[in-house]
Amino acid sequence: MAWSAKVLTVSDSVAAGRVPDGGGQAVTEAIEAAGGQVVERAVSADGRSEVAAALRRLAEGFGGLVVTTGGTGFGPRDLTPEATLDVVDRRAPGLAEAARAASPKGRLSRGEAGTIGRALVLNLPGSPAGAVEQLRAVLDVVPHALALLAGEQPHPHQAHQGKRPPGA
Repeated sequence: MAWSAKVLTVSDSVAAGRVPDGGGQAVTEAIEAAGGQVVERAVSADGRSEVAAALRRLAEGFGGLVVTTGGTGFGPRDLTPEATLDVVDRRAPGLAEAARAASPKGRLSRGEAGTIGRALVLNLPGSPAGAVEQLRAVLDVVPHALALLAGEQPHPHQAHQGKRPPGA
């Protein structure tokens, strides 16, 4: 299934043009390698209201994956998770947990995941390597999640579909 994505880099330094957008580029390449198509890339300064506004804009009328990179750490301006929780309709904690479990340093990420309308939002760290590592931990379920958000009926599970497990 073909799917679309938008990438939001959250960084004061990138927004000011002081450093290149390594995280956004790395995430874009990983999405495209997995069969997704990045249809938009954006940059936001750190800050709760700025990130919330950017997420609302990117998700409006969009049925795809919205990935953020940056702002998930312990710094005083790392407020991407809080901004995400301000705008999501429903949380998707399993995605955030799986992303964090991808590596030992992932435990330091405070990233969240959830839905805004038909868009699936996933927060990733700003480090290019960390962002790609966490993204790869959940990419296998993204097409299925997007199909469910679009209201498509999932394919029936082959094992035990409508059957009682042996011994039940």
